[in-house]
Amino acid sequence: MIMRKRPAAGAFLLLAALAVGTFPAGAAADEPSAKPSPEVELVLDVSGSMRTRDIDGGSRMTAAKQAFNEVLDAVPDQVRLGIRTLGADYPGNDRKTGCKDTRQLYPVGNLDRTDAKTAVATLAPTGWTPIGPALQAAARDLSGGEATRRIVLISDGEDTCAPLDPCEVAREIAAKGLHLVVDTLGLVPDTKTREQLACIADATGGTYTSVRHTDELSGRVTQLVDRAAARVATPVATKGAQSCSRAPRLKPGLYSDREKFAEHRWYRVDVMPGQELRVSASVAADRAVDPDYGVLLRAVTVHGREIVRGQEAGTGRTDAISAGLRYPKPPRDPGDADDAQSTAETVCLQLSNSFSAPPSVKTTPGLPVELTVALVDAPDDASDVAAFGLGRGWWLLGVLTGTGLLAGLLWGWISRWHRNLRRTN
Repeated sequence: MIMRKRPAAGAFLLLAALAVGTFPAGAAADEPSAKPSPEVELVLDVSGSMRTRDIDGGSRMTAAKQAFNEVLDAVPDQVRLGIRTLGADYPGNDRKTGCKDTRQLYPVGNLDRTDAKTAVATLAPTGWTPIGPALQAAARDLSGGEATRRIVLISDGEDTCAPLDPCEVAREIAAKGLHLVVDTLGLVPDTKTREQLACIADATGGTYTSVRHTDELSGRVTQLVDRAAARVATPVATKGAQSCSRAPRLKPGLYSDREKFAEHRWYRVDVMPGQELRVSASVAADRAVDPDYGVLLRAVTVHGREIVRGQEAGTGRTDAISAGLRYPKPPRDPGDADDAQSTAETVCLQLSNSFSAPPSVKTTPGLPVELTVALVDAPDDASDVAAFGLGRGWWLLGVLTGTGLLAGLLWGWISRWHRNLRRTN
């Protein structure tokens, strides 16, 4: 599945962009950045099963080569990219030898597109599927330094080299604190492959995507490479609570969590007078889900009164669904002696989803959640925006209802007057 629901994704990206303005700035715009270039290694499964012809009328290997050529053309200049294979060289039946079959096809560094394409063109589906050993080797390829590092693993089957569990390998990589993210893509995956690849991605804070078409593969890999180049903030892991009173207190930033199917999770943010709270939440469907679902994000007071809400619905054609909200808190009135106006207000955030899944799909672990929290200066007309534009209380509903009633009465009176006038004439 590739993200196709543009309105929800667009709203999420807009709120995220607004949030960036509130975070501490780094070097000045006219100063050169000292941050090292991001590094990405593409890890491609070249095992025998890649001969299967079920992607757009051709083999999985053909689709992968075509996608790689498109990806290599689109790699940003600042990205240092490498390519590693698994199962590309040993065609025999000796398991011990087959489980060592991984090599670096193109070293991580400044990209020569012609050389990289030539190397990919030589590949042919061959042997085993040593995902665990390939991940270990890819982590060594990207070790050292302070650069943003990302592994993009593309496979059509589960690992054949047990007891070395690739999910455990991914957990070991995460435990080393390397900030190395592993994103996984499954080519026409079965249930076991999907579960294993999703587990690898989850262990390192990455994403899993199921792919059934060539354009989906090239689009998603390009997106992931671009994400490394964008140098986005790394989400901070948090855990929402079952009630506001026990919820974690969040500061401006980017957060990740897991939410069960059809669950409600709570978070808290302190908002000072004169500040505007901006929040976006994205819930990803990292497995097969039933169509027709939604995400609801609510801001309420500690006493349970709703302040504002944002919601979005989906129909099964997107990897993620997002909702956002804004709450401007009016500045303190200098003439008011009430001390409560000078203190922060605790705003409770409730994130809910209405996802469900077919009986054959595991519902654990929960769905990946990403939260963006920002606090900016509230607009001058914050009270008006809060009361009307964001649905605070029932004022907006009352005004609309009253306006509609008056318009209806006026139209009825004009119609009757017009009919009587025609009869008189």
